[in-house]
Amino acid sequence: MYAEERQQQIVERARSLGRVDVSWLAANFAVTTETVRRDLTVLERQGVLRRVHGGAIPVERLGFEPGLADRDAVLTAEKERIAKAALAEVPEEGAILLDAGTTTARLAEILPSDRELTVVTNAVSVVPQLALRPQLTVLLLGGRVRGRTLAAVEDWTLRALADTFVDVAFVGTNGISAERGLTTPDIGEAAVKRAMIRAARRTVVLADHTKVGNDCLARFGELSDVDKFVTDTGLDDGLAEELRAAGPEVVLA
Repeated sequence: MYAEERQQQIVERARSLGRVDVSWLAANFAVTTETVRRDLTVLERQGVLRRVHGGAIPVERLGFEPGLADRDAVLTAEKERIAKAALAEVPEEGAILLDAGTTTARLAEILPSDRELTVVTNAVSVVPQLALRPQLTVLLLGGRVRGRTLAAVEDWTLRALADTFVDVAFVGTNGISAERGLTTPDIGEAAVKRAMIRAARRTVVLADHTKVGNDCLARFGELSDVDKFVTDTGLDDGLAEELRAAGPEVVLA
């Protein structure tokens, strides 16, 4: 494969998923990581990608957001491990907030069947399965439903959250970094996530390692707002230490 062809495929994957990782690209194209880094440098100079720790993102990434189906099909094993590790934060009884997202949806699938819990969520997609469990009380937050994420957002959602207080909020994020905290591409979802953090005694963020080092359009929290960050073992040790130094406990599942 010529370098130009490989670089075009790198750009297409970055635009499809929002990020490419050096190690994955090297394995996929059967080249060295040094070759991939040279490709990324070329593409950055062309103005189509921006280098980030461990990979690159498309220049339009600040406003980029893959659809729910695309995100759900990526890193499925890692998301399942993250969800299982997050079970340790689910109380024996009480109330939790469950944010919309593909990793938090994995947690919804495996919530214990022997606990009396109230689950407050803005994730329309998880309600049918949760509502069928007799031990759960499910409260769906109202609002405008975003077609891209099936999340309820805007004023109705925020008004309900203003009068809500739960034991734990399980929140997803599109970006997390020591410099800029928690970020997401949509300002409506950012407002809801910020309100979820305020409504909870403890906040647990669930996100795979590709979200670390990403910075999106709208910030909704600082790392000091997070009690625990649960991610996967693909996270670089140095980045994990940076996050820990900024506040949260970091768990690698």
